[in-house]
Amino acid sequence: MDDIKSTTESDQSVPSPAGGTVAPSPAGAPVATRVAGLAMKRRGPVAVWLGLPLITLGIYQLVWYYKIHKELQAFDRRQTLSPAGSVLVLIFLGWTVIAPLVSYHNTGKAIANAQRAAGLPVTCSPAASTWLTFVFGLNIWYMQRQLNLVVDAYPGIAPGTEVPLAA
Repeated sequence: MDDIKSTTESDQSVPSPAGGTVAPSPAGAPVATRVAGLAMKRRGPVAVWLGLPLITLGIYQLVWYYKIHKELQAFDRRQTLSPAGSVLVLIFLGWTVIAPLVSYHNTGKAIANAQRAAGLPVTCSPAASTWLTFVFGLNIWYMQRQLNLVVDAYPGIAPGTEVPLAA
């Protein structure tokens, strides 16, 4: 009757931070680590869309676009974003019309992924992020509102503070 196997420390279940237990891992398998990211900054959607770009003659929109890409990348490191590349598309390929629309669409997808990572229902539509460009540039207002939902998922947390991700 050698069928009975002794239990070792690596075979035991481990308590999970979310409650319950994590299934035992086979010998030699890496143990799952907690996924975390850095909290983003809350910004006023109207100020980002209309106020600050008017005051700075449109320069703030480029600065904002760079900052949100940098914050999205720091929030969920599993996403590969290029903050500088995204801004360069707007600067040098803006005349093509299609390249900025693709960039806005990809930004909408990144915001949707951030909402998913924060454990929120996904409300950001990449299509809306793209097509609202043609309605007085409301895509900027829309994207910032969707980003603020992610920020609001972590109340009282200062920007740049490490926060746990849900998925």
